[in-house]
Amino acid sequence: MDNLIVIGILLVIVGAAVLYIWKEKKKGTRCIGCPAAGHCSSNGCGKAKENCNCHTDSN
Repeated sequence: MDNLIVIGILLVIVGAAVLYIWKEKKKGTRCIGCPAAGHCSSNGCGKAKENCNCHTDSN
């Protein structure tokens, strides 16, 4: 019985993560988890750029 509870909790967590990713991709977010993901240029975060900073610094 304990195993079923643990499996159920894990399924809920994984399902919530998949739902979150699906909703963010549907909104057009390029880099899910990037603090500036909604403000990235057309190049996108991480594409031929370093990590996920969208090069918003003032250098």
